[in-house]
Amino acid sequence: MAYAHDLLERAREGDRAAAETLLEANSGLIWSIARRYFGCGVEGDDLYQLGCLGFLKAVQSFSAEYGTRFSTYAVPKISGEIRRFLRDDGAVKVSRSLKERAQAVRMARKALEQRLGREPALSELSRETGFTPEEIAEAETATAAAASLQQESGEDGPTLEELLSDPGQEERMIETLALREAIRDLPRQERMVIALRYYRGMTQTQAAELLGVSQVQVSRLERRAVEALRKSLQ
Repeated sequence: MAYAHDLLERAREGDRAAAETLLEANSGLIWSIARRYFGCGVEGDDLYQLGCLGFLKAVQSFSAEYGTRFSTYAVPKISGEIRRFLRDDGAVKVSRSLKERAQAVRMARKALEQRLGREPALSELSRETGFTPEEIAEAETATAAAASLQQESGEDGPTLEELLSDPGQEERMIETLALREAIRDLPRQERMVIALRYYRGMTQTQAAELLGVSQVQVSRLERRAVEALRKSLQ
């Protein structure tokens, strides 16, 4: 620990050799984060270099007074640098077909609400659009704004960000892309519950009515889904 602290101090003061030593020692960490963004239209080596830039920024801004390990502090800096590039460069895109599906679902939902005078059930949306429940969930979660992480579930409920973050390690917030991938791996009903609760802000009762199940079942499905996401994103 003392050796690592000494390297950090020297690197912060402009010692290039110390910075290179830190980079080499943490290359595995940087690669592990860079790999999360493979397939986003940027070469792996370029993602790694972006991660290195984020790592060096973490070196410059880290302080032992934060009360956390440097590696924990560095993770969001590394991923943030990559995300910033992908966002600004426009490399992260939802496919056209997925956008078109989401638009069709939105239009069908609006038409059904006007026709029925209420929120349409998932089965009604499926019949109206011709999409399966899985396809509807995928379209809505993939095109949802990143702000959904901070959206409360129903009235005064916790946010998905709060549920998935580890106490004392707020810096290790999950990346939006990784969350979406993890949600796609959930069983169908759990995926639907997450979509309704955290991407559409429904209460458990409202979600139960849409899915045609009890509120207790929704609660159990949500609990299992959140736990699965937690494990997947560790």
